[in-house]
Amino acid sequence: MFKLDGMLMIGSAGTNVGKTELACTLLRKFSKTIDIIGIKVTTIKDKDGQCPRGGEGCGVCSSLEGVYCITEELNSTSDKDTARLLAAGASRVFWLRVLKEHLQEGITALLDIIGPDAVSICESNSLRQVVEPGLFLMASPVRGSIGRKKYITEKEKISNGARNRNLKVWKSSARQVKKYADRIMISDGSRFDFDLDRIKLIDGKWIIQTQATAIIMAGGGSSRMGTDKGMLPIKGQSMIEAICEQLHGSFDQILISANEADKFAFLGFEVVPDKVPEQGPLMGISSALEASDNELNFVVACDIAKINLACVNRMLTEAVESRADIVVPTTGDKKYEPLFAIYRKTALKAINKALSSGKRKITDAFTLCTVKYIELDDTDWLINLNTMADYEEFQKKLI
Repeated sequence: MFKLDGMLMIGSAGTNVGKTELACTLLRKFSKTIDIIGIKVTTIKDKDGQCPRGGEGCGVCSSLEGVYCITEELNSTSDKDTARLLAAGASRVFWLRVLKEHLQEGITALLDIIGPDAVSICESNSLRQVVEPGLFLMASPVRGSIGRKKYITEKEKISNGARNRNLKVWKSSARQVKKYADRIMISDGSRFDFDLDRIKLIDGKWIIQTQATAIIMAGGGSSRMGTDKGMLPIKGQSMIEAICEQLHGSFDQILISANEADKFAFLGFEVVPDKVPEQGPLMGISSALEASDNELNFVVACDIAKINLACVNRMLTEAVESRADIVVPTTGDKKYEPLFAIYRKTALKAINKALSSGKRKITDAFTLCTVKYIELDDTDWLINLNTMADYEEFQKKLI
């Protein structure tokens, strides 16, 4: 699978839900300062003369010669989607028509033209099966019209979001990839239930700045490692610096949970000491949650060197929609990662109750609040560097 941090991919649950309008809005905003390539992908199941959307169609699919075709849009005045992208500010616009089973060949050929490091906005559902973009957004319809309201309320957003994830109108290509969506945006075709100012382009990488706090747990004893795990070097910087760098820009706030404020002052983020020392990570979570400015909080151990932001965004979405106190990923065989999870401030009551009763395990609080478990399909990236052997093996993979 191609990893393209410079690509913002936009999919949709169905037709006429604002996918191109969203792409054009973002182009108008960001193309003023950087060249952005517009891409539209039409995936064709076969060439039997029938439109994949039903009926005889326009002949676009049946006229395809070979397994893919790349066309550059040069006219910005027509009403075609590609022309709209060009008119909105894209430096160049390409239309990739490709047989579904040859998606990888098609995108490889396109990357040969634009370059793998190009900043782009791409309209497609199916391409998400062979490309991991910097961001993958999906537009979904609201039941009825938003009417004269300028914004959807938080309550409406949660309700509509949960409904629309399961609407029968979701087309097949959308159902196959919606689990990868960093954000599903409810739309009436021209407006969205999400603050687009939270979409950022930093150093050629697309990210969403979430109204949440990231809490990095750096207060452990590192007994199995034999040295402070957070300070181990990774590509010229400490592991905790690498984690902060991955999270920076994606969260409103970053907190370091540790008792040695001076030691971590160089990071430039607030260091939160435990209210009561020597009580373990559950106390660290409790103390950091109380110091957090946000209801939603992503808690991560300082020995998870690679952060999968798509997984984090998925958990944040689940936290909003399920209203669970804690959202925890599972990796099969009943294994779960309480130090790579989402904690609401509402979990504080259960956590403090467990602590006051003398319990120290993070999972001791799970039975006292609502927990949502999410099974991960791909866990190769989720590596805890607990021992020096783990660290040395991780370093080899970076070479």
